[in-house]
Amino acid sequence: MSRETMGEVIAFARRASFREADITGGAPEMVPDLPFLIRGLAPLVPRIMLRTNLTALAAKEREPLLDLCIEKHVVLMASLPSTDPAKTDLQRGQGVADAGIAMLVKLNAIGYGVEGTGLELNLVSNPVGAHLPAAQARAERKFKLDMRRKWGVNFNRLFSLANVPMGRYRKWLIDSGNYDKYIKALAEGFSPCTVAGLMCRTLISVSWDGFLYDCDFNLSAGRFHGGCRTHVSDVPGKPTPGTPIEVGDYCYSCTAGSGFT
Repeated sequence: MSRETMGEVIAFARRASFREADITGGAPEMVPDLPFLIRGLAPLVPRIMLRTNLTALAAKEREPLLDLCIEKHVVLMASLPSTDPAKTDLQRGQGVADAGIAMLVKLNAIGYGVEGTGLELNLVSNPVGAHLPAAQARAERKFKLDMRRKWGVNFNRLFSLANVPMGRYRKWLIDSGNYDKYIKALAEGFSPCTVAGLMCRTLISVSWDGFLYDCDFNLSAGRFHGGCRTHVSDVPGKPTPGTPIEVGDYCYSCTAGSGFT
């Protein structure tokens, strides 16, 4: 995302008065002007979340960014598929588990995930393979016990997510012969209790080039918010209540079991 587009996002936040800003990637730490975006949003949005790539955040040149996150009390959301390093490496790549754990230890040392500091550290876990995630409360208890026992790491919350059948994961499902089975499991796992809290009902997603979508998955699928290609600089405020939400088969990922938190 360019600095110009970031400026438009900041102006949008000023016009629309959002409760939260959720900055995601890829690895958003690698975008040179990310500090500009955080500084611009901080006075306007009560809560800023950064979906951090732990290995990217660990780089020496990212220390000023980490200092800024501490200063602005940015919530860090870190992906860790499993407390079994072998499973994490299988999903994320060789050596990712060790690098991620080392960064979590460092974050604890500076106060993230530690009670009373006001620095919130959350983990995000999704299953390895073609499986639905375990119930979130049970998974969180196990994660906290395992992380503390194995590495002395503490964190605030675990968000247990279903894998969305898109991109490389979709290709793996097809290549491994698991696609139809997984889509069926998602559809059969539909829970009406998840519908009220679906993120597409309260979130607006802005792409790297400034266009609006109902969620990150619609962004990946190229389904524009409201069915129209609209730039963030052209909207006066929040979407009008009742605006239709674009949907696809992948939406079952957000409504299976406990839902996509």
